[in-house]
Amino acid sequence: MKLCKFTDSDYQAVVKALENRSGMDLFTHDETVRKILQDVKERGDPALLEYTHRFDRHNLERLRVTPDEIQQAYGGVTGEELAALKEAAERIRRFHEHQKQESWRYEEEGITLGQLVRPLATAGIYVPGGKASYPSSVLMNAIPAKVAGVDRVVMCSPFPDGQTRPHVLVAADIAGVTEIYKVGGAQAVAAMAFGTATVPQVDKIVGPGNIFVALAKRLVFGIVDIDMIAGPSEILIVADHSANPVYVAADMLSQAEHDESAVPILVTPEEGLAREVMVELERQKITLGRQSIMEASLSTQCRLLVTESLEEAVDLANRLAPEHLELALEDPEYWLEKIKNAGAVFLGHYTPEAVGDYLAGPNHVLPTSGTARFSSPLGVYDFVKRTSLISYSRKALEKCGKTVTLLAEMEDLGAHANSVKMRLEEGKK
Repeated sequence: MKLCKFTDSDYQAVVKALENRSGMDLFTHDETVRKILQDVKERGDPALLEYTHRFDRHNLERLRVTPDEIQQAYGGVTGEELAALKEAAERIRRFHEHQKQESWRYEEEGITLGQLVRPLATAGIYVPGGKASYPSSVLMNAIPAKVAGVDRVVMCSPFPDGQTRPHVLVAADIAGVTEIYKVGGAQAVAAMAFGTATVPQVDKIVGPGNIFVALAKRLVFGIVDIDMIAGPSEILIVADHSANPVYVAADMLSQAEHDESAVPILVTPEEGLAREVMVELERQKITLGRQSIMEASLSTQCRLLVTESLEEAVDLANRLAPEHLELALEDPEYWLEKIKNAGAVFLGHYTPEAVGDYLAGPNHVLPTSGTARFSSPLGVYDFVKRTSLISYSRKALEKCGKTVTLLAEMEDLGAHANSVKMRLEEGKK
């Protein structure tokens, strides 16, 4: 945990390091992941079973979760938990319905132009299962695909030591996942990218994972599409005098508990607030679980930056382009207009980032490591493809044919020009 003030000699260096945070080291394990991908591509299911035994300590008789296992999973979920999952699913579905796109076309003098919007045939979702169970990730990844109209949603997730993971299975059933496979890691990405005798090849793979999953997704991009390369979770809180240090610290810890590399950042012009937050972080962390993970995140990744002004704090937030941005401000709506780069923005003192993780409705699969400068949250638009539509009548082609041939000849592409000329000459016969 480091507090750094704008007048400190190392302030700019600290800011620069945050700007250049790259998330995961995608090169150290490159060769290992390449071997796993190639092995699964060549050997299919036997390779998946071997890797599952090696990494998840689980001897599987079959890869696919059966309908009976899904029904039995409901017995491991309380009525209250089931209601919470259903409420979250409904809110996520309702929000994503607003993202649906329609095909369109228009006409002008014998020309029809437009865009066809079609869902992917098959989507693959990866749900991590190492340090915790994430039913919320199931809902956030699967529901936008179903809203988009994807018929087949394939889910891969590890079940370490033969865990039953009832909440994950029930969430998948609620979300409309078509089939579930008990396989994780790079081998799961390989199975969905190349297909095996059991696991189908998909059109796109989405969902977060560890460094092996992230690297595998990067390597199979082009064979299938992917959503993003997700790095460690992060939160940046811009706070002013009105902020409650208890709330700010609690929200920073909510990210620190994700993993040791999670990045909690406070940016404020109020030095007194920053110091109060430091005290609260120490006080609250000893009352919570996952302390070793939080301690590692706080000691190596946590930064509290004291800026000269609130304007500078907001500018710094834009430069860092965080995954989660909280505006713990007296007038968050005013400052929202100045926000350019963030995966999700949480307004005011009563909108903890956790409501976005679970219940609000917007997707919690967000760009990390500064990639919010150029990318967006997972959404319905990730599960559709757009096809251009072009139709010319003979008369319309005659009208523009000379221009088309001229442009083709500029590029010395005679066959292009000829394909137009042939039609124009035929029309003169």
